[in-house]
Amino acid sequence: MHGIANCDSIKKAKQWLAEAGIEYRFRDYKKQPPCAAELQTWAELLGWETLLNKRGTTWRKLDPAVQASINADNAPQLLADHPSMIKRPLLIKDGQPLVGFKAVTYEQFFA
Repeated sequence: MHGIANCDSIKKAKQWLAEAGIEYRFRDYKKQPPCAAELQTWAELLGWETLLNKRGTTWRKLDPAVQASINADNAPQLLADHPSMIKRPLLIKDGQPLVGFKAVTYEQFFA
C-alpha cells in the first residue's frame, strides 16, 4: 500500500486490511516518494488522470497554468515533485493496481 500515513482513506484501508487478516507493506510518500519512472509505470497501468488527486490543497495551490497544462507526458514528473497529489491509497497486488478505498471494491480485489 502506498500513501500518506495521516490520510483518513489510508487509515480506513489499513483497518479494513487488518480486519480481513490481509498482510501488507506500507510506503509513506512523505518518507519514500516515488520517482517519475515509477509514476510513469503506474500511469500506464491506471491512466495519469486516475493517479492525480485534484481534491487536495496541493492541487488547488498550483498555478492555474500548470493545472491546465498537465498531460500524460508531464504528469509523472509533477506527481514526483508533489507526491501529496497522488491519489491514495494505491494498492498493488500481483501487478494489478487499485486506487482509493471502498470496502466493496477491496472485497472484490482481494477475493
